[in-house]
Amino acid sequence: MIRFNGINHLAMATGDMDRTIRFWRDLLGLRLVAGLGKPGYRHYFFEISPNDLIAFFEWPGVKPVEKKDHGYPVQGPFIFDHVSFGVETGDDLWEIKDKLEAAGFEVSGVIDHGFIHSIYAFDPNGIPIEFSHTVEGIDVRRNPSMADTAPSKVAQEGPGPKAKVWPEVSAPTPKDQRKIYPGAGSELFHGIKVE
Repeated sequence: MIRFNGINHLAMATGDMDRTIRFWRDLLGLRLVAGLGKPGYRHYFFEISPNDLIAFFEWPGVKPVEKKDHGYPVQGPFIFDHVSFGVETGDDLWEIKDKLEAAGFEVSGVIDHGFIHSIYAFDPNGIPIEFSHTVEGIDVRRNPSMADTAPSKVAQEGPGPKAKVWPEVSAPTPKDQRKIYPGAGSELFHGIKVE
């Protein structure tokens, strides 16, 4: 049986890698653990958890999309590239490939990205999906690696969050003023129906 171990990486796109690094690494505290690239192309990975990463492609001309409320349908430009699901073993990767092909889905060959082996396909909704297995002995979370031949200036500062890039919190919300609003799912776990 296949054992999934989380989202290997969610791949997004940006036109400004430095701004992206400042937000994900320096503001949110995610370590920059891998950077691939060359002039005109970058692909950087940030650690979400021991098993999960978010990654960004930087391509010239990419612009931020218009903001929209979470969960509402969108038309036109979008921000999502693909989602990669991590699997425990190389055999799991081949098992998924065989199952997809047997079910009539088009799937790529196994691609060696240096630190992960991956296959690519689309779900029935057209969502681009990847399945990835970490290469034995290579862990960019423990040993960050920057293979970009022309890394961005901010990326050269290293994998850890940088202090004093963002304003310090001067007025934290007091505990007696912290209000949590019910949202989707509240009715299932708390009996609160959301209109």
